[in-house]
Amino acid sequence: MSRIGIFGGTFDPVHVGHIAVAVRVQAALQLDRVELMVANEPWQKLDRPRLSPAQDRLAMVEAAVEDIDGVVASSVEIDRGGLTYTVDTLKAYRGDNPGVSLFLILGSDAAASIDTWHRYEEIAEMAEIVVVDRPGAMGQRPPVAHQVVDCPLLDLSSTQVRQWADAGQPLDGLIPPAALSYIRQEGLYE
Repeated sequence: MSRIGIFGGTFDPVHVGHIAVAVRVQAALQLDRVELMVANEPWQKLDRPRLSPAQDRLAMVEAAVEDIDGVVASSVEIDRGGLTYTVDTLKAYRGDNPGVSLFLILGSDAAASIDTWHRYEEIAEMAEIVVVDRPGAMGQRPPVAHQVVDCPLLDLSSTQVRQWADAGQPLDGLIPPAALSYIRQEGLYE
């Protein structure tokens, strides 16, 4: 039976913290792979004024994980189109992959508010919830069964990275080099 980690997000942009979590959880739980599931239209972020196109966010993730064994980019939510709800993604994934064991990877900040998510009870039935601590949200836990995986505490967010980009600050070291190359090539975050 395959053991698959689902690490969803907007990834606008993907950064080294995302990659560190994916690699650490994959190793700690001996997962066959971790899929960085790029959100199409994340319902929690529809009010954000500037969301990069889904295809650009996917291309950044693909570039970032290209040479990392056991970590892949996923376009499942983009291919489905419309608003992105985790419950729908897990249901579709289970339908296409019967017998797979799913592990939903969440930062402690997101995990603590899972009870505000669309049909969250079903999420906990379809996947084992895996929580990784984030600075500023240490020890926050979801109101559902879960396990915690110890990961490096990198105080970094995509919001911070975009702010630094807006201020003309260098992004080297914050974003995997191949993803940063894509950002520069496409003129994103200028």
